[in-house]
Amino acid sequence: MSTDPTPLPAAIHSPMANLDEWEEDLLKRYPDPETIATDKSTDAFRNYAAPPRDTVKEFYRLNHTYQSYDFVMQKEKEFLGFAKKEMPIWKAFDFLNELVDDSDPDTDLDQMQHLLQTSEAIRRDGHPDWMVLVGLVHDMGKVLCLFGEPQWSVVGDTFPVGCAYSDKIVFPEFFTANLDYQHPIYSTRYGVYEPNCGLDKVHLSWGHDEYVYHMMKNYLPQEGLYMLRYHSFYAQHREHAYDHLMSEHDHAMFKWVKLFNPYDLYSKNPNQKSWQELRPYYEDLVAKYLPATLKF
Repeated sequence: MSTDPTPLPAAIHSPMANLDEWEEDLLKRYPDPETIATDKSTDAFRNYAAPPRDTVKEFYRLNHTYQSYDFVMQKEKEFLGFAKKEMPIWKAFDFLNELVDDSDPDTDLDQMQHLLQTSEAIRRDGHPDWMVLVGLVHDMGKVLCLFGEPQWSVVGDTFPVGCAYSDKIVFPEFFTANLDYQHPIYSTRYGVYEPNCGLDKVHLSWGHDEYVYHMMKNYLPQEGLYMLRYHSFYAQHREHAYDHLMSEHDHAMFKWVKLFNPYDLYSKNPNQKSWQELRPYYEDLVAKYLPATLKF
């Protein structure tokens, strides 16, 4: 098995104009039958007429070309020791605040406002406070950009590596350029895994979901951790493409992933309360579950 990562050309760091064009594309690909937002009808999110952005296609070409099994192993080793930086969560939010999605048709707000909208929608519907915290931190893993990670290695739909890529993954044709595509083991249905081994034994493509899961795994209940780890795993929670790797426990827990996902995609609300109004509640919530500083 090779341990050398695929060489990455310098030009691959900026396939999209900004970080979250992927999220706009999600709204086109996965319209939800019910909207969490209070100020828009569901139809406002269903823009099938607009073709996918060229930048989004380029994003997935790079993502599918380089997200190999060896690449993921390399990134897990590089980042999951959390030895790069230590800071209060609010400092991380300050960084995320710089990541504005200028292309998103549903909001012109920054990342912090997206997180607050998600968490506030969850709170408004009376879910447990740990789930409200999940809404607040679910995109915290995008701080990977602070360490120079390219966009295709931070956001994007996630999928298993080390086994065959499903044709249910968006733009599956781009996997033909991946070194694992014709690998004698990685290209098979089960690859390095056993049937129904459970997702805790499966390595997904590298990105903010896996990173924030490991960051939070000592602080949140299992239901919340599933939401964090698999909220971008659309090939499974929308397409059921990897039932053959999931355990009965995974299937039971994915109801929580499905509960969370609409809040992430459809909670954009222009009448969101200001951070000044919300800050006392969220400072208390963070202090209840998380330490004063987090390791990144």
